[in-house]
Amino acid sequence: MSIGFWLKKFISFWMMPLSIGVLLLGAAYWKLKKGKTATARNFVLASLLWITLFSYDPFANWLLYPLEHRYKALLHPPQDTTYIYVLGGGHHSDAKLPITSQIIPESVVRTSEGVRLYHALHGKAKLIVSGYHDLFDPNAHATMAQQLALSLGVPKQDIILVPSAIDTEDEAKAAKRIASSHPVVLVTSAYHMPRALIWFQKEGVSCYPAPTYHLAAAQHPHYLWFFSANALKKSTIAIHEYLGILWQKIKGA
Repeated sequence: MSIGFWLKKFISFWMMPLSIGVLLLGAAYWKLKKGKTATARNFVLASLLWITLFSYDPFANWLLYPLEHRYKALLHPPQDTTYIYVLGGGHHSDAKLPITSQIIPESVVRTSEGVRLYHALHGKAKLIVSGYHDLFDPNAHATMAQQLALSLGVPKQDIILVPSAIDTEDEAKAAKRIASSHPVVLVTSAYHMPRALIWFQKEGVSCYPAPTYHLAAAQHPHYLWFFSANALKKSTIAIHEYLGILWQKIKGA
């Protein structure tokens, strides 16, 4: 992994809603030490309003919903599908736990959706799983996803591993190498699908989008839930994706 990869992670961390809220509190403390009480009070108020806004469920849904619903769910995959590519996610290896507890919930959903589509095709397609291993875990995510797929009835010979991919751009390049001119059913979280498709299309990979793990609801918004950790998580996901799309445009993708 390059320095640029970690630099991108570091910069994006400090542009997330909660991080900015904490920075505003830090600015308040700094102004308070300088005796500028009124300015410090304004920074504290700005921090509270900022965090409350991004923790408000209707606002979080408003940010996330357009990303998640740009592409319809793929309930029935095309029968001529050759490859199903499940994008990587996260995990923590612990042999004392079931595989469904070692893989983060989002990745369990992604892999399960890929397996569902595989079974809908009656084993006529290959399942591709990807993801590297970081410095703190001995297993690549691709290996963990393979374990889950095996436990859900996918034969080992029908699973293709891409353990070297560190991000979606790498996964798109791997898809081009593996699938060549064949169309790929692309499985990822619904919010991530717009950005993922840009990378795959840049590599010339023809895709059938198969979004899953939908988080934002258009109906029954909780207007009286003034703030929640779940809403803040959704806002953070949305901001991360919008920044990712902006980065793609800067890179000319």
